[in-house]
Amino acid sequence: MTIFFFSLLALAVALIAVYNKLIRLRNMKDEGWSGIDVQLKRRSDLIPNLLESVKGYMGHERGVLEEITELRTRSMNAGSIGDKIAAESALTQTLGRLFAVAENYPDLKASQNFMDLQAKLAEIEDQIQMARRYYNGTVRNLNVGIETFPNSIVAKYFNFQKGEFFEIEDEGDRAVPRVNFQP
Repeated sequence: MTIFFFSLLALAVALIAVYNKLIRLRNMKDEGWSGIDVQLKRRSDLIPNLLESVKGYMGHERGVLEEITELRTRSMNAGSIGDKIAAESALTQTLGRLFAVAENYPDLKASQNFMDLQAKLAEIEDQIQMARRYYNGTVRNLNVGIETFPNSIVAKYFNFQKGEFFEIEDEGDRAVPRVNFQP
């Protein structure tokens, strides 16, 4: 009887330990996403200033400016992480096109305001990359925790869900964007 009781107690302690580990991993993933979300918000807040600074120079490039505005709105209204990732990927690609078009406007490239905004955007992009690496690491840890035995039994019973990686969807986006703010 005593052996059965201690075996049952050991099993309960092991299940509690696995459950707590999965909770910790899920919370770390959520914290990682929060870090990305903060940086994406910073970038989103910078975009109107960037667009305002280029409007006067790039009047006939309205399509790119409108697309950035629409993608920013879509990103801000995205419901799921997957939707947010897709919208942000498209926004990043379109911002790259904006800077490519800006190369055709020497006066714009010489504008101190535009140069400052580009520098801030480059800094934010670096922060997004660091936050994305951290988030993807926490997603990896959570997914491994959920998929390994005996954690998989506890994860299934308590309905733990695997995390979604923040990956670049378009292979062209994997290339390092060339941003040049010098006149």
